Amino acid sequence: MTKLNEIYRCNVCENIVEIVNEGIGQLVCCGEDMELLEERQLDVGPEKHIPIIEKDGDNIIVKIGEVPHPMIEEHHICFVELFVGDKVYRKFLNAGDKPEAVFEVCADIDDLRAREYCNVHGLWHS
Repeated sequence: MTKLNEIYRCNVCENIVEIVNEGIGQLVCCGEDMELLEERQLDVGPEKHIPIIEKDGDNIIVKIGEVPHPMIEEHHICFVELFVGDKVYRKFLNAGDKPEAVFEVCADIDDLRAREYCNVHGLWHS
């Protein structure tokens, strides 16, 4: 059974799927079950992976890591998500971009949660 906002990865072609409607089926890609990615805060390099949420007026800035995350083709942040109540905001990043996302959202910083996906180290949350 899938749950809302879970993220799955195909370990063959590296497709990423996010659940927007819960269901009872098993996600399959390239003939194999897709891997459910667990959000983490510990493991390899948390100082470069944990999203940091800052408020600047009506903007929410999500920076990736206390030490800026590398943004090279072989190792970069693919996307950043900001959760505000039942809404999800997403920004896609590319190699060469700054490891942060700016969201034009008026919200109390205490009510926010962020996560990001690193193409090498997986899914991380604030």
